[in-house]
Amino acid sequence: MWYIWLILAGVFIVAEIMTVGFLVFWLGLGSLCAMVVSFFTDNIIIQTAVFVVTSTLFIFCTRPFVKRITKKDKNVVTNAFAIVGKKAIVTSDINPTLGVGQIKVDGQVWSAKCPDDEIIKSGTEVLILAIDGVKAVVTANATKKVNS
Repeated sequence: MWYIWLILAGVFIVAEIMTVGFLVFWLGLGSLCAMVVSFFTDNIIIQTAVFVVTSTLFIFCTRPFVKRITKKDKNVVTNAFAIVGKKAIVTSDINPTLGVGQIKVDGQVWSAKCPDDEIIKSGTEVLILAIDGVKAVVTANATKKVNS
């Protein structure tokens, strides 16, 4: 009877590889525990009880722990918004009246504007506060809080 539990464990493990829930794996481990018990007894009721009890224990005792370890940050900042909060260098004067200005951050040149009516000269270090359309909103005052 042990080979049936081994096959069942293999099926659960393969099913776990195909899914992302990390739930079926515990059933595979329960099958392996039932396989070990099958070496000591031929009673299918005892083997099935060991399978059910160990699988349930594995799920309820270890799944929350695994979830905590594999917890991912759901707010992954990508693309243009990845530069928010970074410091940049002004490469072309930022003039809000004329709507011109450029900065360089991470090797990329961005059009920039500032929320205030201040003119920021070329060569000044600025803090990127936000992205507005295709322009980076910057301030020369690095102590301002970044809007996330």
